[in-house]
Amino acid sequence: MSVFILFLLVLSVLVLIHEAGHFFAARIFKVKADEFGYGFPPRAFGFVKVDGKWKFVGRKDEKEYKNTIWSVNWLPLGGFVRIKGESPEDSPNDPDSFQSVAIWKRIIILAAGVTMNWFLAFVLFASIFMIGAPAILEDLPEGAVIEDRRINITHMLEGQPAEQAGLLAGDEVLSIAGVEPTDYENAVALIGAQGENEFEMKVARGEEELSLTLQPRYIEEIDKAGIGVAMANVGVVKFTWYQAIYQAGVATYTYTKMIIIAFGGIIKDLVTLKGVSDDVSGPVGIAVLTGQFAKQGIVPLLQFAAILSINLAVINFLPIPALDGGRVVFLLIEKVRRKALRPKLEAMIHQIAFLSLIILILLVTLRDIGKYGGAILGGIKNFIGI
Repeated sequence: MSVFILFLLVLSVLVLIHEAGHFFAARIFKVKADEFGYGFPPRAFGFVKVDGKWKFVGRKDEKEYKNTIWSVNWLPLGGFVRIKGESPEDSPNDPDSFQSVAIWKRIIILAAGVTMNWFLAFVLFASIFMIGAPAILEDLPEGAVIEDRRINITHMLEGQPAEQAGLLAGDEVLSIAGVEPTDYENAVALIGAQGENEFEMKVARGEEELSLTLQPRYIEEIDKAGIGVAMANVGVVKFTWYQAIYQAGVATYTYTKMIIIAFGGIIKDLVTLKGVSDDVSGPVGIAVLTGQFAKQGIVPLLQFAAILSINLAVINFLPIPALDGGRVVFLLIEKVRRKALRPKLEAMIHQIAFLSLIILILLVTLRDIGKYGGAILGGIKNFIGI
């Protein structure tokens, strides 16, 4: 499957799940959703139920229907739900309008999107733990089932014999000087036993088996002879369904905490004019990463999608105008003041914030193109069959 199509599929699922949260919460509180669309306008086509029958809705049809329009739009990047009366400039008079319901209900409707993203991440993590995921075999919870035990290289010191010989992080260690190690501690002992004598190491890299010659030497960091490599016992770890549910909750919480801390650092850097960290990726970078994780198999791709879903939840609930969190802030202000801000003022604040976010995304995207240009070009060539 093309990386581009896979990226659109992952992004669409995450965004549609988010919008479904808004939609179902709105319907619970009897707030009308004017339209639920896949992709972003302009509209390609849509359908709406009228008098019990489905009616085709064209691109130029601006009529307001009693029921929700289900549409497909020309820009296939996620989707949207258009809730009646959600814009500050809309009339709040209709009983099925967003602005006509109590503030606490509106907050729930706004929060439902990010809640669904967290729930999706939880479900994906639970699935991963039941299927089985590669993991380092340290400090595992009781009851974990371990399969496919092996010794993997996890890190290499720059400029040391391991790197110079061509070893890579992720290589599986098969033998050292003709001896198969039982675990990584045994592998370390076998390497240490060679002193500064040259030896052969066999590793597996994907489907390929390699035999490499290494020449140990004194390494200052460890104060003895070695090859400058770190290893770990790894394996496929899986849990029973009830253990998987618990572990999924732990993983969702842990990643959420890590992402919030990371965003705190990004915001601090922006405020202090340090710029955006190289670790931050825009749509282009995420598309490239999607392809990289897809090559590793379904479990890494699911894990990446779960983390991306948490990212989407955290970003959307930041107290920034134009985002769900920013809209909640305006509702809290309305609750304290006992009246809303002037609709035109609130709309202007949201528009300025939205434009600022778009500019930031464009800047990050331009940087991604410079960073991943080769990978993007290769993906385009594969897509068109060059």
